[in-house]
Amino acid sequence: MGVALGVTLLLVVISVFTGYGERIKETILGFEPHIIVDSGQIMYDSDLLAEKIRKLPNVVSVSPFMRGQAVLDYQGQRLAPLLRGINPSPGPETDRLKKIISKKKGGDGEFDLDLDTVIIGDQMADALGVRIGDTITIFSPNIDAIMDAVDVFTDSASEEEKKAAFDSIRQFSLPKELIVTGIFNSGHYDFDSNVVFVHLETGQALYNLRDGVHGLAIQTSDGFLAHQVRDAIAEITGYNYRVASWMDIHKYIFDAVATERQAMYFLLFMIMIVAAFCIMNTMITVVYQKRAEIGVLKAIGASEGQVASLFLIQGMVVGVIGVISGLGLAALIITFRNAITSTIGRWFGIEIFSSQVYMIEGGLPAVVTSHDVIAISLGAFISCALASLAPAWLAARLEPAKSLRSE
Repeated sequence: MGVALGVTLLLVVISVFTGYGERIKETILGFEPHIIVDSGQIMYDSDLLAEKIRKLPNVVSVSPFMRGQAVLDYQGQRLAPLLRGINPSPGPETDRLKKIISKKKGGDGEFDLDLDTVIIGDQMADALGVRIGDTITIFSPNIDAIMDAVDVFTDSASEEEKKAAFDSIRQFSLPKELIVTGIFNSGHYDFDSNVVFVHLETGQALYNLRDGVHGLAIQTSDGFLAHQVRDAIAEITGYNYRVASWMDIHKYIFDAVATERQAMYFLLFMIMIVAAFCIMNTMITVVYQKRAEIGVLKAIGASEGQVASLFLIQGMVVGVIGVISGLGLAALIITFRNAITSTIGRWFGIEIFSSQVYMIEGGLPAVVTSHDVIAISLGAFISCALASLAPAWLAARLEPAKSLRSE
């Protein structure tokens, strides 16, 4: 039972960590561009750089974008989401949005992005009570331009100059009213509650970028080739640009999952060690209880190796039965994991796997890999076999005369 529980706990926990990491990868790849190129400043020569990048192997598309914080208002409720301005022309960027807006993904509406429309996440829509067809207001965050215009207004001598400066302030500060045509569901809480998509020209107007952009979004033929393409792009751009893959941008998430996974692997494997010590103590007790039987065996000609093999086989049998039982129990728990967690949550009145905390939706994820199954099974079996060495050695060292003296 100790070995079975150890195998069950270890496999269930490691499978959940693996599934959590895979789910994050799926949601990020379904939402983010594979590679982003920016310079930390406004890029006015992005077309020339985009043409060079398009010629590289495994590059599918290159599209300009803008991004930044904005103030969103809906019926007096205000948020400060991340504004993303994209080019709505057909391509991988729009294909990703169409997928997460689709009804089967839990989204609503359709991909219809022009100068007067906006697409928001379902978590933000639920928080504000926004539905398809509603109008939201986005205020320009271009504070620097507004302050410069105020300085010009203050220093103006004539009424004409003041009027021109005041008109420029009004132009910067006028809000933009946009109609919600799509509500997306990426499966990642942070994206769905904090990102707003607008037309690239709308974002440029709000940020007063004119023809400039903040960067280039690059789609590769395979998201897991992003590192190779990133290095090739870095050779073209040099040190004036920052080139980052989706794994670089979200590196802290993957590092945290990997670290916690390894830590749990180590801590839960201690259960195996405890089970092995229990097996060893039990078998040592059996050796002293069966001293007479061991003495009889050795008296009729059994060798030390034969006696030792009995206890080694016993330890291995315990290991095999424990591993098989543990794997079966783990498979049962993993299969019904969401029903189990929801039931426990109802009993104690808590949400065990909150999408707001873990930033992904769809219930408790789990992915069982052959590597984990083999490693856990072998580890449990070897620990049981090693635990039986000490009892086997003690049994083999018993002398028949001393063992039978009390009989």
